[in-house]
Amino acid sequence: MSTENTSDQLFNNSVKILTDLIAFKTISGEDNSSLIDYCDKILKKLGATSFKTFDDKKKRVNLFATLQAKRPSGKKPIILSGHTDVVPVSKGWSTDPFIATIKNDKLFGRGACDMKGFIACTLAFAPIYSKANLDRDIHFSYTFDEETACIGAPILIDELKKRGVKDGICIIGEPTNMKIIDAHKGCYEYTTYFEGLAGHSSAPHKGVSAVEYASRYVNKLIELREKLKERSPKNSIFDPTHSTLSIGGIFGGIAHNVIADKCHVNWETRPVVKEDGVFLNSELDKYANEVLLPDMKKVFLNSSITKKIIGEVTGFDRDKKSDACELVSKLTGDNTREVVSFGTEAGLFQEIGISTVVCGPGSIEQAHKIDEFIVLDELKKCLSLLDGIKGQSISN
Repeated sequence: MSTENTSDQLFNNSVKILTDLIAFKTISGEDNSSLIDYCDKILKKLGATSFKTFDDKKKRVNLFATLQAKRPSGKKPIILSGHTDVVPVSKGWSTDPFIATIKNDKLFGRGACDMKGFIACTLAFAPIYSKANLDRDIHFSYTFDEETACIGAPILIDELKKRGVKDGICIIGEPTNMKIIDAHKGCYEYTTYFEGLAGHSSAPHKGVSAVEYASRYVNKLIELREKLKERSPKNSIFDPTHSTLSIGGIFGGIAHNVIADKCHVNWETRPVVKEDGVFLNSELDKYANEVLLPDMKKVFLNSSITKKIIGEVTGFDRDKKSDACELVSKLTGDNTREVVSFGTEAGLFQEIGISTVVCGPGSIEQAHKIDEFIVLDELKKCLSLLDGIKGQSISN
């Protein structure tokens, strides 16, 4: 078969697999086991070994599969990594978001670019790797719930540590238009709950308004946000240069004339360095426990303030001598390195010593939006990168 025919077949297969993947409604927080089983079946047929890790209810699953080297050479293994979850769908789509639709060289569907397009390419290319005379292992890592503070990946990372997988080159195929991303801020998400004492609004001294104490907490967050600006590193590579803080919502109260006994605040911070996250939480916890709570307990002893960690996504730090970046640069011919404002699982892999790069098909501009799409040519570029990896992973 000619190279051109093989290339066409690969592309067509990637589109077919992407169509299948989009049909799995793997919205964050929901069961993704059917999609994982689909991927596992494809890889196992090719001779891959695999293991799964699960959430507490065994409904959401991570998959880590391996096509082993036929002639091990000591080269670092390659990890091709992607998350299987997608964000929820809002109204206004012009097509069914869970049925892949091709129009004007674009494939529409929820997750098309973020990031089932990359997963489809890796599965389409897997048969080529399985037939090749690999001199290093090729791993396929597919996680759950990345969109909700990277809940799934840490479970997988823990298992990798137990199995001694702590060296390698990881390519995370988030949509970057196949550009190299080598750094991003962390993303820490929290919900803080306030419980006071309900009562009639005509006697405010007899109740403890959870809404009022939540408001004071939010004011402290805003005050600390200014302090984070002052802590901006001199040579920060990010825009904005400092760690950011955002209040996502305040929820509490039932009526105009009722003292609210419950309220909660959703907030997040994107630290440039871990120390900013530590500073912020330390100052905030001190204020809550030493100022607000004693005040609440003066009226109602059972008052409480509880901060729940939704997720703490590790930042991805720039490594000037990155094996992962150098490999992708060599294969794409693009030596530029960029940073992004969105978070990924890259920092988690980097933390255990795996050289990591974020590079994948599609544009983040289309992610999370109505009528999400991937330009079909991006799939071809991704397949070309995967072919380059094959070239760097076979014995002569």
